[in-house]
Amino acid sequence: MRTACLSALFAALLALPLAALAVDPASLPDIKKTRLGLYIEAKEVPDFLKQHPKVLFLDLRTPEELLFVGIPDGIDGNAPFGIMNYAKWDEKKKTYVRFPNPDFLSNFEYWAMDKGTEKGDPILLICRSGDRSALGADFLAKQGYTNVWSVVDGFEGDMAKDGANKGKRAVNGWKNIGLPWTYDLDKAKLLLRE
Repeated sequence: MRTACLSALFAALLALPLAALAVDPASLPDIKKTRLGLYIEAKEVPDFLKQHPKVLFLDLRTPEELLFVGIPDGIDGNAPFGIMNYAKWDEKKKTYVRFPNPDFLSNFEYWAMDKGTEKGDPILLICRSGDRSALGADFLAKQGYTNVWSVVDGFEGDMAKDGANKGKRAVNGWKNIGLPWTYDLDKAKLLLRE
């Protein structure tokens, strides 16, 4: 029995895409960890998309971030995990308060239905730096989705802790490593309220 279990575990590990083994969960801050433990770095995303043509690739940033910071090529759509409250200011963070988007699940389900995504299909989530994509992955796991991946370095990457770029998002991430992106938003990839 034990040999059969070990054989099954070994076979399951071999079946995982290499990207699943590329990020050491112990190296991630708690905010970037997910209950499913499926992590990928931005540099691995293009190959992941080629290997999994049915993958649903969503950007969880706010529409303002997409407009002013840019958007990765290849996403299927935008489902903001958080939204800005322009009436409240966070003095400590020196920014407007962001709170969970009450429409996140319906936004996600719109894109999932559009792509024909089922609960076991691969889903790839990207945000600014990997925090919201992890939160989104956990939320979707609670809804029964079992193959939700978080891009741990996100679109803009992590902040440099020292050097000339200290305090800037210049360490890693989609944009910093030179993956294709644009400022030109595709209306078909946005959920517009008219």
